[in-house]
Amino acid sequence: MPTTISTNTRSEPLNAQATSMEAIVQDQYGSADVLRLQEVQKPEVGDDDVLLRVHAAGVHIGDWHVMTGEPRLMRVMGFGFRAPKARVRGMDVAGTVESVGKNVTRFQAGDDVFGICDGSFAEYACARADKLAFKPTNLTFEQAAAVPTSACTALQALRGPGEIQPGQRVLINGASGGIGLFAVQIAKSLGAEVTGVCSTTKMDMVHRIGADRVIDYTKEDFTRSAQRYDLILDMVGNRSLSQLRHALTPRGTLVLVGGEGGDRWIGALSRSMRALVVSPFVSHRLRPVLGAANTHDLEFLKELIEAGKVRPVVDRTFPLSEASNAIRYLNEGHARGKVVIAVRATAAMPDGTTVAGINS
Repeated sequence: MPTTISTNTRSEPLNAQATSMEAIVQDQYGSADVLRLQEVQKPEVGDDDVLLRVHAAGVHIGDWHVMTGEPRLMRVMGFGFRAPKARVRGMDVAGTVESVGKNVTRFQAGDDVFGICDGSFAEYACARADKLAFKPTNLTFEQAAAVPTSACTALQALRGPGEIQPGQRVLINGASGGIGLFAVQIAKSLGAEVTGVCSTTKMDMVHRIGADRVIDYTKEDFTRSAQRYDLILDMVGNRSLSQLRHALTPRGTLVLVGGEGGDRWIGALSRSMRALVVSPFVSHRLRPVLGAANTHDLEFLKELIEAGKVRPVVDRTFPLSEASNAIRYLNEGHARGKVVIAVRATAAMPDGTTVAGINS
């Protein structure tokens, strides 16, 4: 059973005088063994930035890619050739505003927010104001930290290249993953008939978040079925383009989400490029997408969450000192939902409520 976690009540007063903090840093690419807890300088807020007192940080596959430096194309693209340019790991964040830059008018000290930043595996982090939104009032900090990258990617895939419409038949390949769990719920909220594909042990979870039908990929190959879909989101990368196209309606759309699959050099880029090359010559629309959180999409997600239409599913939380174990656990592929680092512990949640937000 998932571990219970904290509410969204604020804890001890803000300490504006602190000049150092604890953070998870790395000075070379590698496995989770390269991560270590270290005291470093507290970041200084820029003119367009917001300084956050971090309560929780979400863990997603992008953290693993930056930690390992793979696919290696990332190193050439500016993440750092021999070591990460940004020493502190972590992107997804939920916390309280401590101070703002002189150009920031939307937020003020004391606001509870969520979004993305550089270096969320730390006691403090700086974020651009246009990458943050006010935290949903019905979520804990830990739950809110699970939302930004995965949910924004799912939303952008569905509304962007997916051009989802009410009544469409939508298939989510990888429905039990971080992006997939949000994709199922968002697609349902937008009026689609949703089929999720996952492993046997996670079928119940995908059903419980709202999928109309769930396919166990160990027993059924959806690409060989007679069922056709208007839109397929593929987060897994374990099927060829031709196999996935076979499961589409004649004018259906295939969206390749994220950067999984491929080799250690360019990852899934080759597959995405093939999709763009093939698309003009077939009746299907084939589109890759790499999502990124922004204020507009975070605010839309906040509305869905507060309306009860979308709920983050959190499997496990880890303390900051065990961030390396959190990434190892994520990379093993057995998580039943999101993995979160609880940087600051607060009060317990009400009895009977799990981190998944589903009554036990």
